[in-house]
Amino acid sequence: MLGLRVVELPDADLQRIVWGVAPLVHAIGDTLAARFAACTVRGELSGYTRAASGHCYFTLKDADGDAASIRCAMFKRAASQLQFLPTDGQQVQLRGRVAVYEPRGELQFIVEAMQRSGDGSLYEQFLQLKQKLEAEGLFDASRKRPLVLHPRRLGIVTSLDGAVLHDVATSLARRAPQVELIVYPSLVQGPEAPAALVAAIEIAGRRREVDTLLLCRGGGSIEDLWAFNDERVVRAIAACTVPVVSGVGHETDTTLADFVADLRAPTPTAAAELCAPARSDSLSVLDAVAAAMQRRMRRAIDTEAQRLDTLAMRSLRPVDAVRRQAQGLNLWSLRLASAAQRLVATRAQALQVSGARFQRKGAASIQAVATTLDCLDARLRSLDPAGVLQRGYAWVSDDSGRPLVSASQLRVGQSVRAVLGDGVAVAQVTSVTKTPVANTSG
Repeated sequence: MLGLRVVELPDADLQRIVWGVAPLVHAIGDTLAARFAACTVRGELSGYTRAASGHCYFTLKDADGDAASIRCAMFKRAASQLQFLPTDGQQVQLRGRVAVYEPRGELQFIVEAMQRSGDGSLYEQFLQLKQKLEAEGLFDASRKRPLVLHPRRLGIVTSLDGAVLHDVATSLARRAPQVELIVYPSLVQGPEAPAALVAAIEIAGRRREVDTLLLCRGGGSIEDLWAFNDERVVRAIAACTVPVVSGVGHETDTTLADFVADLRAPTPTAAAELCAPARSDSLSVLDAVAAAMQRRMRRAIDTEAQRLDTLAMRSLRPVDAVRRQAQGLNLWSLRLASAAQRLVATRAQALQVSGARFQRKGAASIQAVATTLDCLDARLRSLDPAGVLQRGYAWVSDDSGRPLVSASQLRVGQSVRAVLGDGVAVAQVTSVTKTPVANTSG
């Protein structure tokens, strides 16, 4: 028997590496990230949703119909750069990286950018032309012209066959029926559309029969809207003598016509609403203005009525004015007489108190006091206006009752009133002679 020696080998299971789930998934993720750090994949969108956080989640199915798909995540920052609204069934190209969603161990594609399939070359052309025209200043805000606030006529460049014309006309008829709509028909899609759009815009600018021009078309793919990215159309809009509002596509669609237009509207219907204020709003403004004007007119009428009343009270009949002046003179006469009586009574009381002293001074002193009192009484009576009028003087005034004290206040033919001691006389000036002033200079 041959002598054989069997060498005992260690258990093979002991040589195997035992992974934890997390390290294994992490290692797979690192391997995928290294192998597919940046790649582009094409497919069909399915189950597209946008979370409240702004992140987007969807499945990308194989574009050729094979039973293959991959879960995708597009975070808020990348989603904010989208130039269109993704919907299920769209063919798209995604640029990003392959990764593993570790909580579920699922393969997923982290999307950094998304564009509709076939848009790559067109989008590059779009960016290049945009950069060129922007450098020329065609998109500057300083070039934007304000729209007419209350237009009489609006023009629209669009296709006669599309629903856009019906939508805009219906919106205007409901919102501002007083505004007339003039249509400049044009192709809005296809290789012949740019030339047709340029011709329609130039006709509208040349005729200048509208206050604002609407450039409208419904939504579509970048190919459908490409006529509005044509350089000829953009320059025609910039050269148009009428303010232009762009209402091309949906809110997420962007064309170069939007950048060069004086105002960009998210939809064709919104363009019509931006160009013409609602008739009800205008009527409300007019009602408010009319009410304010009525209030101001009433205040002005009340003020003038008060002014007329004041003037009427100042321009009473001449006799009434003279009567008022006479009453004023009588009042002053009564006041002077009363003052004289009070003065005499005061002096008499003083004489009674100091009578004994006056008696001692003798009759001469008493006579002197009596003479002084007589003089004072005479002076008081001389100040009485009624007494002045009784001596042949007159108080002369014009029609408004203003005293006349100088010949410079008179003119030939003027009517004057003279208050005499026992009545009033109305006279007319037939001549005026001024007394020369004596020269007192050395």
